[in-house]
Amino acid sequence: MSTPPTNARKRLKQEKNAWVATIRPDGRPHLTPVWFAWHDEKLYICIEPGGVKGQNIRTQPHIALALENGSDPLICEGTAAPVAGPWPEAVVAIFREKYDWDITVEARYTLLVEITPEKWLAW
Repeated sequence: MSTPPTNARKRLKQEKNAWVATIRPDGRPHLTPVWFAWHDEKLYICIEPGGVKGQNIRTQPHIALALENGSDPLICEGTAAPVAGPWPEAVVAIFREKYDWDITVEARYTLLVEITPEKWLAW
């Protein structure tokens, strides 16, 4: 596991949107915006299990996540893994506070994914 640059931690806690790239089974990339949580040196996203991201992660766990500000890039390359329930209360609380979103009662985005950083890029 890799740790982010020191000045990036505040951004990971505060910024609301990120772009996530997953890899389709045929090797094509899939890029979408997501909400995310930063907790204990890992990133979390809540997605549809049957959606493109969910299907991609099942077959290819390599993932990239970038904060949306292209003028101040922060990119994480890592490995994604589904989180079995019950979900960590601290992560649930981050989504609730940051987005006013209770992921435990969500009907559509029911797959919590933990991203373990392997490499950080910033410039």
